[in-house]
Amino acid sequence: MNALHQYLFDTYRAARLGEPMPPAPGTHDVAVLRSVRDRRRFERVLAGRPARGGLRSALRRRQRPRTP
Repeated sequence: MNALHQYLFDTYRAARLGEPMPPAPGTHDVAVLRSVRDRRRFERVLAGRPARGGLRSALRRRQRPRTP
């Protein structure tokens, strides 16, 4: 059973019991991603690292040619 099937079962149950309808799958995805991003930035600040550019700088470090 996927998320759509579960959503359909939940809406049917809510309609039969007179409860409020559940949110559709994917409704809060953007909010969740933003909160994860904000939490990671906050943890970087607490650790004393820059809050922005962590991924780019890590990729740049990996792409630098190594000198023997």
